[in-house]
Amino acid sequence: MSAGNLFFWTALAFLSGALPFSVWVGRLALRTDIRQYGDHNPGASNVMRAGSKFWGGIAILLDGFKGAIPIWMAVGWGNVVGWPLAIVAIAPVLGHAYSPFLGFRGGKAVAVTFGVWSGLTLWFAPTVLGITLAVALAILVVPGWAVMAGMAVLPAALAFYQPNPIFVPLWLMNAAILAWKHREDLRQTPRLRDGLLGRLMGRRE
Repeated sequence: MSAGNLFFWTALAFLSGALPFSVWVGRLALRTDIRQYGDHNPGASNVMRAGSKFWGGIAILLDGFKGAIPIWMAVGWGNVVGWPLAIVAIAPVLGHAYSPFLGFRGGKAVAVTFGVWSGLTLWFAPTVLGITLAVALAILVVPGWAVMAGMAVLPAALAFYQPNPIFVPLWLMNAAILAWKHREDLRQTPRLRDGLLGRLMGRRE
């Protein structure tokens, strides 16, 4: 494909990912700046912390779709395939993590990551990520380690179910961005939740 075509779809994907839906939902629906809550990031989890699980769920869906839709468009309309697709696919994650609409201070890029992999694999990768993340969050105290645990399982699942060489560099870039955005969490030692080891071994607390 031409360099111009690749630039167009990459730029479109980046701008789509950069749309700060969670901040907008907070302002319009909750009349507040969600960055004043929780970890002060412009993500959907802080919409929930601001007081609304419903609007937090809407924000998660919007952040997911802004990752999936530009990939569907690039593949369906732009005929982007092969290695260029990996470049287009990482763009929404970068856009969310470093949104120009927020002074290049974006969110942690978890929901948009789900969207990107949905755009590439439909239900499979998001299901793997969702199940692994849910289990890891139930086991681990530090959320950042749970996110990275979910990402660690994904390449093995993809290699087994839907092998594709472009997934390797995309996964590496995606995991690197997530690790950087969760770097404060990853500086902490990964810890099991209190009493979990005893419960797993069948002992009473």
